[in-house]
Amino acid sequence: MNLRHAPTPKSMAAALLLLACLLAPARAEDDVRIQEEVWTLPLPLPMLAYVVRPVGDGPFPLAIMNHGVSLKPVDRSFFPLVEFRDAAKWFAKRGYLVVAPVGTGYGAAAIDIPERGLYGPFFAKVGNCTNPNFHDAGRALALADLWIIDYMIAEKRVLPKDVVVIGQSAGGWASIALSSVNPPQVKAIITFAAGRGGRVDGKPNNNCAPDKLVEATADFGRTSRVPMLWFYIENDTFFGPALSQRMHQAFTTAGGRAEYHLIPPFGNEGHFFIGSPDAIPIWSPLVAEFLDAQK
Repeated sequence: MNLRHAPTPKSMAAALLLLACLLAPARAEDDVRIQEEVWTLPLPLPMLAYVVRPVGDGPFPLAIMNHGVSLKPVDRSFFPLVEFRDAAKWFAKRGYLVVAPVGTGYGAAAIDIPERGLYGPFFAKVGNCTNPNFHDAGRALALADLWIIDYMIAEKRVLPKDVVVIGQSAGGWASIALSSVNPPQVKAIITFAAGRGGRVDGKPNNNCAPDKLVEATADFGRTSRVPMLWFYIENDTFFGPALSQRMHQAFTTAGGRAEYHLIPPFGNEGHFFIGSPDAIPIWSPLVAEFLDAQK
C-alpha cells in the first residue's frame, strides 16, 4: 500500500494506522487483483482519500464515491475514513480505480472551536431551514469532485473520458449538482438516498424544507444531461418515498435523465443501505446493467 503526498507527520501517522488495518492485495472472484491505499490529494483544499484499484499501472476508469455529511462537528470528527469499503471494492473488481475522499472538515480537520481560533473548513452547510441554500451546498462538494477528476487525469492514472461518480445522502446530492454542469469526463452518475436537510433535530421524516429541496432538484435537472441511476429505500427516514418520488419527478420533468429505483425496507434504517455488504447483491445487478449500457 502507498501513502501519497502526506503533508504532515500527524496526517501520515493517522493514515499509516489505517493502512495497518487494511487488507493486502486480494484476489477477487473474477481473478482481478485489487490494492487498497490511502492517499492525500493535493487539491486546493487537501483531502485524505481511500483508494482501491486493480493492481497495475493503468490507466483505469475512475470512480469517485462521495459520502454524506453531518452538521455536528463532533460527529464529523469521528467520521470513518473508509465508509463504503465493500461497495468500493465491488467497483474496483470491475476494473475501476476508486477514490473515496474524506470531505474537508472531517476527521482531525473537523475541529471547530471559534473561541480558540480553530475552524474546521466544512463548506457544505445549507443554512437556516427558513431559507436553506441547497444549491450551493451541492455545488461546493461537486467542485471537489471536479478537482479530483482533474488531478487524477493529470497523474495519468485514469482514463480521461471514463469517469463514474457515486454518492450517498449529501454526497448523492452533490452528485446531482455535478450532473447539472455536465462534465465531459463523467459518463454516468449513481446516487443512493440523495438529498439534503433530512431529519431536522434528529426527528425521522422531518425534512428541513422539502418544497425547496424539490425546487432545487428541478433547477439541477434543467441543465443536467448525464445518465443517472437513483436508489432510494422505503424505510429511509431522511428522504422517504413520497419526497424522493417528488424529487425524481421534478428532475426528469425539467429535463434530467435519471432511472429511479425504490428498494424495499432494508435493516432498521434504509438511509445507510450502501454502507452494508449485505446490500451489494441487491444493488449490484442494477448498477452493472446501468454501467454496461453506458459503454
